[in-house]
Amino acid sequence: MSLAPYMPIVGLFALGGAFALISVAIAPFVGPRRYNKAKHDSYECGIEPTPQPVGGGRFPVKFYLTAMLFIIFDIETIFLYPWAVSFDVLGLFGLVEMALFIVTVLIAYAYVWRRGGLDWE
Repeated sequence: MSLAPYMPIVGLFALGGAFALISVAIAPFVGPRRYNKAKHDSYECGIEPTPQPVGGGRFPVKFYLTAMLFIIFDIETIFLYPWAVSFDVLGLFGLVEMALFIVTVLIAYAYVWRRGGLDWE
């Protein structure tokens, strides 16, 4: 077994790692040196930042529901890639299984939509 086909991938990882290390190493030398309070304040789209409570505040439940829905549909997309790559090998069986998977996700999507889970107030 030859490792020669993997050398471009190893080279790409080495190049990426070298770029990251060099960027971190030279940042103190080439970065801005004049510090003031305005540069260290948080920026909220042009409005004055609101002070945060000591406990960190509470997020609404809709925030977490939206995040979970994003994760669900992101995972669906991840499952579609291997299926698309091996579609010719799977044949009709793969097509039927993916159709059932997509129908199941669409039923969940329709349920969330009807219940108002996608309305952001």
